[in-house]
Amino acid sequence: MSQYYDMGDQTLWNPSNGASRLFMSQVNIYEAEVGLPSGIGPMKADEYQIDPTVFKAFVDALLAWHRRTSHAVMTLLSEGFVATVLVLAERARIEVNWQPAGHAKGGELKDVQVPTAPGSSEVVWAAGLRKKSREAGRFMPT
Repeated sequence: MSQYYDMGDQTLWNPSNGASRLFMSQVNIYEAEVGLPSGIGPMKADEYQIDPTVFKAFVDALLAWHRRTSHAVMTLLSEGFVATVLVLAERARIEVNWQPAGHAKGGELKDVQVPTAPGSSEVVWAAGLRKKSREAGRFMPT
């Protein structure tokens, strides 16, 4: 069995029930972290409808949160989720906000692990997430 993540008539993702359950558990966690609803759900007949406007705001807030978190373990724990969300945003043709942390609302660093890894510039950060997102997309059937 599987579930569907749709935006209107377009299916963005069709994961197994287990993958969907894990993903939605993480959605709940990150909604609390960023203080915004994701725009996903609720599930009806094995389908989640995604509200594009609410989802874009969530994705932008999630990227800003991830960008400000320089704690190595928190980064590792969140990268897979962020990459998965970026796949959905790309498939929905949502342009996400990749602007540097200094220009983001509330751009201060949070949960900093000292010392900060060398070479952790904005360009390296964005390139790494884009690569993880492309890799994740190969395993996310529509």
